Amino acid sequence: MKIIIPMAGRGTRLRPHTLTVPKPLIPVAGKPIIQRLVEDLASSYDGPIEEIAYIVGDFGADVERELVSIAEKLGARARLYPQDKALGVGHAIACAADSLEGKCIVAFADTLFKADFHFDDQEDGVIWTQKVADSSSFGVIKLDAEGYISEMVEKPTEFVSDLAIVGIYYFKEGEKLRDALRYIIANDIKEKNEFQLTTALERLKNQGTKFRTGEIEEWLDCGTKENILHSNARMLEFSQADHLLSKTAVIENSVIVHPCFIGENAVIRHSVVGPHVSVGHHSTVEGTVISNSIVQNHAHIKNAVLDSSMVGNSSRYEGSKYSLDLGDFSNFSKR
Repeated sequence: MKIIIPMAGRGTRLRPHTLTVPKPLIPVAGKPIIQRLVEDLASSYDGPIEEIAYIVGDFGADVERELVSIAEKLGARARLYPQDKALGVGHAIACAADSLEGKCIVAFADTLFKADFHFDDQEDGVIWTQKVADSSSFGVIKLDAEGYISEMVEKPTEFVSDLAIVGIYYFKEGEKLRDALRYIIANDIKEKNEFQLTTALERLKNQGTKFRTGEIEEWLDCGTKENILHSNARMLEFSQADHLLSKTAVIENSVIVHPCFIGENAVIRHSVVGPHVSVGHHSTVEGTVISNSIVQNHAHIKNAVLDSSMVGNSSRYEGSKYSLDLGDFSNFSKR
């Protein structure tokens, strides 16, 4: 099995946190979004994961090394494919054409899920969905009497279905998807001025590929600061509290209100932390009350009262503010 991850976007809605790292590497409940995603997919498949292919932008060597490390921890090799132009989801996946053969899962790296991803890999394809109240912002599907997908529509302006495509797909024969993507690009077949994956899926369906649906219990968007914080809270709630407090963390004269994640060699002194707080590795929180927040790695917070806040890597904050949005390598002191 191969896992294909399109992730070339810069995540502008999450700035300043995506100025130095891409959105899929922002930690949620102590792990980067993309690591959580591929671990969940890998654990739901009975066979080995042979390869993880990432479609990336110009993120730099450090990011690339981290992506390779995530793949290797699962016993898979990593391949990185650049996407130089933002021409749509279909174009992004086509950039990984050399990896599109055999059994493949395509998964987008800007969402998290609570789901059982087990599926029958002898099906032609599986598309995971969830019911939504407003389908106008999603690709949606309709089912026939046998439960196979009969129609796919990208962001319909009129109601078609309430079954939204969540961004995870299985293909028994990845080369068929590769050929369909090459066809729509070669013939300049666009929707809303982009090459859409749903166009290729519709072509496959018309050629005889049968798609089943998979079910998502909960779909967590990670596109904005508010959504990231909500996803962090839900992931902490899904996890066991005793797995979220590192054995190397130092807790002195402090109260931890679970669920919280406290990373390796983090220091919490004279503080109240939680609920729904993630404190990254090697970070320090002193004299602070903090809730519903993410503090990334090597950060230092002192004498603050924070809620609904994100503090970036290697940043320092001293003072008092109710809601904070501090990017990586920042310094701020309010005296």
